[in-house]
Amino acid sequence: MTLSNFSVKIGITDTINNMSLAESAVSVEIASVAADELLDACHRLIPQLSSSAKPMTNSELLEIVNSESTLMFVARVNNEIVGLLTLAIFRIPTAMRAWIEDVVVDSSARGHGVGEALNLAAIAEAKRRGAKTVDLTSRPSREAANKLYQRIGFVERDTNVYRFDVQ
Repeated sequence: MTLSNFSVKIGITDTINNMSLAESAVSVEIASVAADELLDACHRLIPQLSSSAKPMTNSELLEIVNSESTLMFVARVNNEIVGLLTLAIFRIPTAMRAWIEDVVVDSSARGHGVGEALNLAAIAEAKRRGAKTVDLTSRPSREAANKLYQRIGFVERDTNVYRFDVQ
């Protein structure tokens, strides 16, 4: 599924990887195929998000792409994958829930609207699927990301997030 109507114009003087973006836009699509290009992008981008993450396998990527409840959004500039976002949508007794996870934008593309385009596309898809809210977490040290989330309408919740290590 391609979100063909979703694009964001980027400023005239911006560049990514020495490519002029004067006429370019960020395009966002939902991955529907576990192509080598996407797996290569995961191997390039995920270490920029987490130094402890193990490289994704093709079967793991295939599991995400084939899932009804997990969607991987792919951002491109000049046909190059420069960002990823995962949206988990699931039913619980009280509502349809949506969580944004693993947002990563290539270091060369940050500050050019890629993260915003990914988040807005995910929010639109969550709404389309019946979610009333979309949640995410972000470490306080990720100042630019937190400013982005607040700017596009996320509000900080007064809650605790707990983790239990099952290993």
